[in-house]
Amino acid sequence: MESRGSVPARPPSYEGVWRFTAAAVDASVPQARHAVRDLLHRQGVPVRDDVVQGLLLIVSELVTNAVRHAALLSPQVAVEVAIGAEWIRVAVEDNHPYRPKALETDYGQTGGRGLLLVREITREAGGTCDVEHTATGGKIIWAALPL
Repeated sequence: MESRGSVPARPPSYEGVWRFTAAAVDASVPQARHAVRDLLHRQGVPVRDDVVQGLLLIVSELVTNAVRHAALLSPQVAVEVAIGAEWIRVAVEDNHPYRPKALETDYGQTGGRGLLLVREITREAGGTCDVEHTATGGKIIWAALPL
């Protein structure tokens, strides 16, 4: 039943989707992290500091992986930030067809645990993450966290 004189609910002003590309080089990692942080601030997203810190670490790990492992076939990476009323999703896309897997913890190695870290941060925040293939043969790795 509709009440007369009611105003339809409007989505929060911070909702939307933003996408930017960057060269697949080391300097793009901090640039992507800062761009996402600045976007959250500029849009006034009501997000706890611990969620922001986790999200920025996820962005750093995903862009680093794209730079290290996909640059040969993908000189550009794309970062997408989608913000809903109750969640925020970050995704990194490259044109390399390899679908990475999260390695198990091996304390003898100094690297190779980025996706494991992304998975754990996402799980602890109550979110979800996955890897998908693109129509052009590349991949998108994404994580969505609740606000």
